Amino acid sequence: MSSDNERSADPGDGAPEQLALIRETVRKAKVPRAKPRTWRGAALAGELPVARVLVNKGVLHLDQYFDYAVPEELDAEAQPGVRVRVRFGAGGRNVRGGRREGGGLIDGFLVERRAESDYPGALAALAYVVSPEPVLGPELLALARAVADRYAGSLADVLQLAVPPRNGRAESRPSPEPLPPPPVPSAGSWQRYAQGPAFLRALAEGGAPRAVWTALPGPHWPEEIARAMAATLASGRGALVVVPDGRAAGRVDAALTELLGPGRHALLTADSGPEKRYREWLAVRRGSVRAVVGTRAAMFAPVADLGLVAVWDDGDASHSDDNAPFPHVREVLELRAAHGRCAFLLGGTNCTVEAAQLVESGWALPLRADREQLRIAAPLVRTVGDGELARDGAARAARLPSLAWQTVRDGLRSGPVLVQVPRRGYAPRLACERCREPARCRHCAGPLQAPDQRDLDCAWCGRAETAWHCVACGSNRLRARIVGARRTAEELGRAFPAVPVRTSGRDHILDSVPDVPALVVSTPGAEPVAEGGYAAALLLDGWAMVGRPDLRAGEEALRRWTAAASLVRGQPEGGTVVVVAEPTLRPVQALVRWDPVGHARRELAERAELGFPPVSRMAAVTGTPEALAAFLAAAELPPEAEVLGPVPVPVTGPGRPRRPGEAPPGESWERALLRVPPGSGAALAAALKAAQAARMSRGSGEQVRIRVDPPDIG
Repeated sequence: MSSDNERSADPGDGAPEQLALIRETVRKAKVPRAKPRTWRGAALAGELPVARVLVNKGVLHLDQYFDYAVPEELDAEAQPGVRVRVRFGAGGRNVRGGRREGGGLIDGFLVERRAESDYPGALAALAYVVSPEPVLGPELLALARAVADRYAGSLADVLQLAVPPRNGRAESRPSPEPLPPPPVPSAGSWQRYAQGPAFLRALAEGGAPRAVWTALPGPHWPEEIARAMAATLASGRGALVVVPDGRAAGRVDAALTELLGPGRHALLTADSGPEKRYREWLAVRRGSVRAVVGTRAAMFAPVADLGLVAVWDDGDASHSDDNAPFPHVREVLELRAAHGRCAFLLGGTNCTVEAAQLVESGWALPLRADREQLRIAAPLVRTVGDGELARDGAARAARLPSLAWQTVRDGLRSGPVLVQVPRRGYAPRLACERCREPARCRHCAGPLQAPDQRDLDCAWCGRAETAWHCVACGSNRLRARIVGARRTAEELGRAFPAVPVRTSGRDHILDSVPDVPALVVSTPGAEPVAEGGYAAALLLDGWAMVGRPDLRAGEEALRRWTAAASLVRGQPEGGTVVVVAEPTLRPVQALVRWDPVGHARRELAERAELGFPPVSRMAAVTGTPEALAAFLAAAELPPEAEVLGPVPVPVTGPGRPRRPGEAPPGESWERALLRVPPGSGAALAAALKAAQAARMSRGSGEQVRIRVDPPDIG
């Protein structure tokens, strides 16, 4: 025995007293109750002993509520809106003492407490309450159900998007006390719009105006959104604004903090982290904060007494969720405005076809500035077409035509110059220099690319290529079919050696650049904000954006061009934009005139003649040829439904990043488009949902994928 053990056993050290103290402490301590596997023989709650639960099973044939018995010990915590755990899938044969037992544990939401159940058989008991915090209120539940029905999805899938994952540490902390309503803000830069002050006045007086706002170019839109939110808060109501990305959310957050001070709004973005984001969400749910600024998931934020919903730049692809049932922010906020009878604001420097339809239908009113204000805010836009490029010796020998070269040189005298390139990387697409045959990988036939100046690899499988030669003519020399942002930055650096060159793209996005002479090469959507605005901007390779085989190619090109040109100083300050694209193209003409509304109206009229969205409602159904044919044969579509296709979808190459909705690598899928006239969208969604639920309940082989209102229909 060691000396330490000898000393610890010595009665003089107080060991018997310590043991007695431990025994007494154990007797007095409350024994923690283990979470039971079953509640066999347990007494039920005296009042409302039945809990209606939405189980977290995102399958359509289980898109319903299930009744469970409430044990007496869970009576106080099992309140509507809390998270619970229940046993699911036991079947009706495992019944003991009038209670169903067995099954696997699964998450769910307690929706309602009832006195009795509609189910005639035995009920299983709630396993336990995960947290007494009510996170699912009646308004959020009704909104989630409306979204699920509109997009032919399940309620559980929508709630996965609407309610963030639980964080115990954030949940244990109390939320701050709500602040009193702020004073009514002044109109500020809203005075530049004819109906701007009236719109703010209606919000401050508790009204519910609906507007499609075509914002003037420049840096004022975050402040204008903040003033609209402040006017709503002054009426004692809440406000919700959804923007495409964290950078835009940060700008609105800063403007709102400067206008009202801290503590009056919550910022809900993925960059915040799970704990902070859940803490902010709980502050909104508890009513401590009545204003929310966030990205896509914030469209479901449970703002109390909602008075305004707003979305900025609704044409951005980030507003369309990539998870089933693929809701779009604009449509969800329209539902919230209609059901909650609150104000609606759809804003952007561009105008989408859907926004033009809202105005044409009378659902919303236009909110625009006059041409005089536009001339002050917008830069001068000049074009370089194919004819000029053919006659321009500098364009044939270098990356920039002469007009762009001169614009860059003049702009660098007074500030930074923005260069927008449609592709990232060095040379995203390559071809044979002699015969122009596209360069492809020897292993998977994917397109070869040059991420930097030296390396050559496949864009699909990622394998390096060290000894490429053309299979058509045998040449081993390559040329760039599309020049990327890194190659452009390299060429501009050689052309202007005394000027710093900065790049902003998917791998590294700059938030802002100082107001000093510099070249900023950026891909679309990653343009940093320049302090004081850019002196000039170049929009290169316009054909790569306009020439895409997509119904929205022209609209998307104009949206990206106006977003970049809006960062340039106004024409009175010398701001100039040069777009390298054919000047006769409709999007280019709309940019030169700065008339995105006119472009959207014309697009809407043409789509109305052709029966394309948003005039019609459309759904894309994708799957293997056998599964797709069986689904279309079984679906009871509305009589007015028109089936377009099916047609093959591009095969995903091995190793290539798989986009949502694409076929697994190597599989051949087909897609059919289902189109119905206005007013039949709900019937189409219901028919698709019923057919998918019936197919899943029977276990009829492979399932098909349904997407209502697909953003890309080719």
